[in-house]
Amino acid sequence: MKLELFKKDTCPYCRRVMDYIDSVGRTDVQYQDIIESREAADRLLSEGGIMQVPCLFIDGQPLYESLDIIQWLEEHPEGETAHE
Repeated sequence: MKLELFKKDTCPYCRRVMDYIDSVGRTDVQYQDIIESREAADRLLSEGGIMQVPCLFIDGQPLYESLDIIQWLEEHPEGETAHE
């Protein structure tokens, strides 16, 4: 499963998600900074549809809202395998 968190460091909601990720020691989330990378900002808008952070892309599907992202991460611990 590919997890990408689109964020900017000055956003308090992004900090909330990143603090959660750090607190549980997750290593499977790749950060995409929309301020440092124009490509990341362009992808967020083109693939997500809106320029809003934080946004967690889960295998290319966007999930917005910090509390929703944290809840999803809690329900899908690192190392979990997908069952179809």
